[in-house]
Amino acid sequence: MTPLSTSSQTAMPMVDPFGRSIDYVRVSVTDRCDLRCTYCMSERQTFLPRVELLSIEELDRLCSVFVGLGTRRLRLTGGEPLIRKGFMDLVAGLSRHLRSGALDELTLTTNGTHLAEHAGSLARHGVRRINVSLDTLDPDAYRRVTRGGDLSKALAGIAAARAAGIAIKINTVALKADNAPDLPDMVAWAHGEGHEITLIETMPLGEIDADRTDQFLSLTEVRRDLEARWTLTPLARRTGGPSRYVRVEETGGTLGFITPMTHTFCETCNRVRVTCTGRLYLCLGQDDHADLRPVLRAGDDAAVAEAIRAAVARKPKSHDFRIGTGLAPAVARPMSMTGG
Repeated sequence: MTPLSTSSQTAMPMVDPFGRSIDYVRVSVTDRCDLRCTYCMSERQTFLPRVELLSIEELDRLCSVFVGLGTRRLRLTGGEPLIRKGFMDLVAGLSRHLRSGALDELTLTTNGTHLAEHAGSLARHGVRRINVSLDTLDPDAYRRVTRGGDLSKALAGIAAARAAGIAIKINTVALKADNAPDLPDMVAWAHGEGHEITLIETMPLGEIDADRTDQFLSLTEVRRDLEARWTLTPLARRTGGPSRYVRVEETGGTLGFITPMTHTFCETCNRVRVTCTGRLYLCLGQDDHADLRPVLRAGDDAAVAEAIRAAVARKPKSHDFRIGTGLAPAVARPMSMTGG
């Protein structure tokens, strides 16, 4: 294969047709998960044959090509990334780009259930912060939303990560039927533990067992309720991502809102996503993609880089999410396939 340089001196971010610098890549390492969250996947979800997944070595190569193209932040996702065999080998390998200065951040999104056993190793390999998906602190509600999950495992994982010195951001999907009254308590708990928290509107991705309209909760309404309780001061903080941040004056903590349904967040989008099979998606809410797996397996990293550049050159301006009774999902693939 022909390797690419990942020197921070020469790697410049890719720019899409709308002048946005693309320097953040989310890479799914598996579509499998040990939970079956009701808003994310079907109870009897069909997963990909393992032979279709990129190997750990191929994932390392692909991530390294992105670093060579100016990627400064890599987020490893799933499904649940910590259940992928060899995942910690991937983290260990990619940490070389942190040591060289070519990469600013290596992080992951996890449900936390396997975090306790891996937190120390993640910290040693340079992971400084992670996102943990957690929608409720009620054990029964957690078991219902995740279809059988054990809340204590997730909380133990969060505690272990904190003890290892890893900063944590809690991601909470607002669900009308399952956690709407408890969202203020989620915010208070997260800030009390020293964590940031972001609230997220449910998105129409993939076929699930229920109509998402029944669970959709506008964060405009949630924010109005929170403002009746607390003082929310808007922050100028911008990450290129979808969150809009406030400081909760009474708790001193940071609260984010991700509102794909009630407010588009695309004008500053700086990211692309890669599935565990090597498909590069330019937008979470669009189907256009580039299949990088055959190019990657042909063995020429320069050709992979060219394919990535060609794809970024057609990145769309925005998603077109819509939610309503009887409407089909914006895209057929589930979130577990694209990566959170």
